[in-house]
Amino acid sequence: MASQFTPTAAEFLVLVLFGALVAALTTAWARSRAAVALAVAHTERDAHAARVSELTEAAADLHSTATLLAPVQQALGRMERQVGLLERDRMEQFGLLGERLTEVSASTTALGAQTSSLAGALNASTIRGSWGELQLRRILEHSGLLARCDFDEQVAAVSSHGARVRPDVVVRLPGDRALVIDAKCPMSAFLAAQRPDLEPEGQQVQLRRHAGALRGHVESLAAKTYWSAFTRTPQMVVCFVPSDAVLAAALVADPALYDDALARRVVLASPATLMALLRTVAFVWQQDAAAENAQQVLALSRELYARLSTTSAHLGRMGGALRRAVESYNALVGTLESRVLVTTRRLEDLGVVEGQCAEVNALEITPRPLSAAELIDAVDAEHRRPELLLPSPGAPPDPHVRPA
Repeated sequence: MASQFTPTAAEFLVLVLFGALVAALTTAWARSRAAVALAVAHTERDAHAARVSELTEAAADLHSTATLLAPVQQALGRMERQVGLLERDRMEQFGLLGERLTEVSASTTALGAQTSSLAGALNASTIRGSWGELQLRRILEHSGLLARCDFDEQVAAVSSHGARVRPDVVVRLPGDRALVIDAKCPMSAFLAAQRPDLEPEGQQVQLRRHAGALRGHVESLAAKTYWSAFTRTPQMVVCFVPSDAVLAAALVADPALYDDALARRVVLASPATLMALLRTVAFVWQQDAAAENAQQVLALSRELYARLSTTSAHLGRMGGALRRAVESYNALVGTLESRVLVTTRRLEDLGVVEGQCAEVNALEITPRPLSAAELIDAVDAEHRRPELLLPSPGAPPDPHVRPA
């Protein structure tokens, strides 16, 4: 059996001191740990406090920024609504535009078909001539000229060479003059050049053919000498081209065509040029009518002045006659008072008659003499006329003049 260990007092004291040391160390470690934890807690608290302060300042700044940006936000909202409305309107407009484009496409197709039909119809010379004459008549009417008054259509005549000619229109000018217009124009090559399937080179060839055809027509008109078939006519003929494009295409292909036509006494006129020419003719007619009216007004003025002169002379003679009549009347009144009434008063005094003769007073009013120089001159001129001179003694009295 083993012997039981029994510590001595020294060992017991060492154990007690060791235990106290371990307890002290444990307590110190615990306190150090608590101090470290407390320091960490203080550090975290300070950090949290700083973070809270930063967040508070950030929140204040954010509130201030939100306050400043509130109008901008409202404006953005209104803009967003406006953009929405615009987008809706844009979509509606796009829809309408699509419908219009569809209609335009259909109209273009129909127009192309009608143009092709018209071009085919104009290839016939008779239809082309009728169309040109219709265009010419419309221009004549729009220019202010009247049919069968200011112009005649399809007038037959004979030229100086004995050839019968029949121009489309003869426009009458003042002074018994006339202007000849021809409405026939070649257009077949020009219409052929407008085909959409034709290449540019082919179009140029057709346009040159068109210019050559128009030049040949100019030569034909020059050879007819329309101006020799009508009296007092300008020595030229107007070749009406019923479309500005037709004439422009010919002049582009042949720039010398216009000058050469003028040299041949042929004036190439597009609708715009002919309208200006005919408006000038209408204006000349108006001026001629105004001049004729002015001549009539002048003649009437002269006649009125002559009649006023005669009237003034008659008025002067009437005033003289009235003055002489008043003088004769007053003389008669004087004779009546000085000679006749004396006898009647004596008869009254003798009782032969009853009552009294009415008194007759002299006239104190005389005709107003003429004072205007024109009237006095007219009276003097009238008095100087031979037929108004007094007859010589012994001459038979004028039966048309009553004695004063």
